[in-house]
Amino acid sequence: MYFAALLARTEDGWEASDTELDDVETLADLADLAREATTDDETVLVCIEQEGEWFGVVRVDGEDDPRVYVSDAAAAMRSSYGEILLSDELLGRQPEDPSALDQLVDLDGTEEGEPEGAENDDEEAERTAVADAEAAPAGPLGDPDVLSDLGMDGKALLSLVPEDALAEVAEALGCTDVLESVR
Repeated sequence: MYFAALLARTEDGWEASDTELDDVETLADLADLAREATTDDETVLVCIEQEGEWFGVVRVDGEDDPRVYVSDAAAAMRSSYGEILLSDELLGRQPEDPSALDQLVDLDGTEEGEPEGAENDDEEAERTAVADAEAAPAGPLGDPDVLSDLGMDGKALLSLVPEDALAEVAEALGCTDVLESVR
């Protein structure tokens, strides 16, 4: 079970809203969603957790690049929401060149040399998913100091367990009631 919420820091304190991530495909999409939650260049946090497995915090400050912390990259890689947070840059790999992929696909949607009507192999898809999960390190990834100036230092963030991490983050930020109102 997933939970996702936006926490926007305003002049009057923190404001929270639950959020749907179904239309979010990339970290840039997520940052845009966060920016839409505020009228100024205020700090917005996107908090995501998969119960008992992993949690992530994305910080968006105005037009700055988002800063990301994920408690367990390998676990997050196995989830569609986690994959949003784990950008190529964060994982330390070169982004795929979409133009190279386009050259391999004919107009009818088949790869060069692939017979028409060939179906995707489920085993190949599974091997790719396992390889992706193995490419992400087990354990934390990203910026552990993402919340340092807001009341939670990196050492405290690194020590959190997924079961109660977002509650502890909210407590450190002074917005427990606000976050719980959208849970």
